[in-house]
Amino acid sequence: MRILPVLAVAFALTVLIGMTFTVPIASYDTSPQRADDQFTNVAAKPKESFGATLKLFWEFMFNRPPGTTPPKAPPVRALTAQALAEAPDRSMYRLGHSTLLIKLRGGWWLTDPVFSERASPVQWMGPKRFHAPPIALQDLPPIRGVLLSHDHYDHLDRATIKYLATRAQVFLAPLGVGDRLIDWGVPQDRVVQLDWWEETQVDGVRFAATPAQHFSGRGLRDGNRTLWASWVILDDELRVFFSGDTGYFNGFKRIGERYGPFDVAFVETGAYDAKWPFVHMQPEQTVQAHQDLRGKWLVPIHNGTFDLAMHRWEEPFERVSALAAQRGIALSTPEMGERLDLSAPHAGTPWWRALAATESEGSGVVAGGTR
Repeated sequence: MRILPVLAVAFALTVLIGMTFTVPIASYDTSPQRADDQFTNVAAKPKESFGATLKLFWEFMFNRPPGTTPPKAPPVRALTAQALAEAPDRSMYRLGHSTLLIKLRGGWWLTDPVFSERASPVQWMGPKRFHAPPIALQDLPPIRGVLLSHDHYDHLDRATIKYLATRAQVFLAPLGVGDRLIDWGVPQDRVVQLDWWEETQVDGVRFAATPAQHFSGRGLRDGNRTLWASWVILDDELRVFFSGDTGYFNGFKRIGERYGPFDVAFVETGAYDAKWPFVHMQPEQTVQAHQDLRGKWLVPIHNGTFDLAMHRWEEPFERVSALAAQRGIALSTPEMGERLDLSAPHAGTPWWRALAATESEGSGVVAGGTR
């Protein structure tokens, strides 16, 4: 039995290696973010040895602490075609993790759509969903556009993209990510690739690709061949920020100065760890980033759907809620599938606490810590 984890890892690595040779990606040598045939951050990411990376992977796969998954599926409000047809402009529905469904000027937009059961290159292994999406992929309304932040499996789902390839009208992506889409069957004339600080317009809505501090790659030998980005969405006076994945950096202040203040900021709060501070934010940094952006309402994302870290599953919600209360920040935590009006957000409820309480009964553990 001890050999099974080794075989599983070996097979997974084989799959990852094989996938790196199937997608041609342009060089993009003229990008200011490009150096030594790779995209880079403003501040260089510290290098890690292969051994350290392998050890981290092993701990993540086979030495996980208790409480990283909820005792049962989180609450999900099912979405119907009729409800979406009647939804006014500037409606937002969180579908899970970093997947948002947003209505702008009569058209529906998806951010980082992941509808597969696992955020993984294979569907028999890897992080599994805590809950089903509020609406099935085939039941989505006509999609005007897809907004992508980077190419990691929990943000760029090949099966979902292949389904949307000829159904969504436009795909906005950072440099290189669009090359993957085209290779997967998305018509080239539907793909728009942007570098940091570049903009495009669709139906009068402005979209700007803005910096993030992260990395990219879907295999062992394609690291940082594609760019990662956050996004700014401007619909007349409405200003929305979508972080994608990012560590904390001074770029938030630059984005806030250039495009803020933001009415709503969707900022990652989850799947963090002391071992990877450069690429994901602790809740304290999420709140600081929101303040740097000059945000009004903070909506924490990148949580509540996949088991991607070593912390308890509800911890991000508890920590960011406490910090927002301390600093007087308007926080919104809608349930999956619950409508949020981007023009007039509401706080939502601490829906995760009922699940956390169920799990902690008799264990001596309470949400956010121990008794």
